[in-house]
Amino acid sequence: MEDNPKLDELYHLLKLDVVGSTNEEAARLGREGAPAGTLVWAKSQTGGKGRRGRDWVSPGGNLYASLLLRPNILLAQAPEISFVAAVAVFNTLCFILPQTARIHMKWPNDIIVEGHKIAGILLESSAQGEMLDWLVVGIGINIASSPDKTPFPATSLHESGAPHAKTADVLGRFADSFKRVMETWTNEGFAPIRKRWLEFAWCLGEEIEVKTEQETLRGVFCDIDPSGALILDLGGGDKRIITAANVIRGFPT
Repeated sequence: MEDNPKLDELYHLLKLDVVGSTNEEAARLGREGAPAGTLVWAKSQTGGKGRRGRDWVSPGGNLYASLLLRPNILLAQAPEISFVAAVAVFNTLCFILPQTARIHMKWPNDIIVEGHKIAGILLESSAQGEMLDWLVVGIGINIASSPDKTPFPATSLHESGAPHAKTADVLGRFADSFKRVMETWTNEGFAPIRKRWLEFAWCLGEEIEVKTEQETLRGVFCDIDPSGALILDLGGGDKRIITAANVIRGFPT
């Protein structure tokens, strides 16, 4: 593995060549009492997972990392940190990619470049009653390559205008960005994070298809509420609050 990233002292780096899943490893460490700021970074994963248990293809050359946090918050507030992470990844890619690159954040936890997925975020947590015990923020960023034949088209940093990007540098940039965005969230709440996210939201104001576990809905993505849930305008004054779903742009008529 290449050189270590430059990290703030709040981070405790655990660097691995191969792991089943960085999220699973970080969660294990969380259960065992590891400190906040523990950062698991692996060269490759044999069992990487995305949302809803989907496989996350994990070849060498891309970034797979999971950060253990222990914020003193209610479990109900934990989803806000998904947006903190999304803004941090977004800011990181804005620094690395050409200024002309069109970068967006896709609800609830993906980053899109030129209409192609380049990064994903996965949160896992444990609670004591209503209070959060620990939270793992997992990130995957396609750097050297992207998977083929995926439901949503994918790309990588090397394919999108940053051919010399390296995993250690990207991780260092992300860690610095996450620290800054997390400080904003801690000091000012979710409002500025929500504002930044909405400025670069994918498909905001457009007609989309939303697939939940129970139903498929079509409407206009008009906003996210103060908790981060998607607000879908179905027309005729009917608006639906969506807390978990897949979002698709465009659909057969």
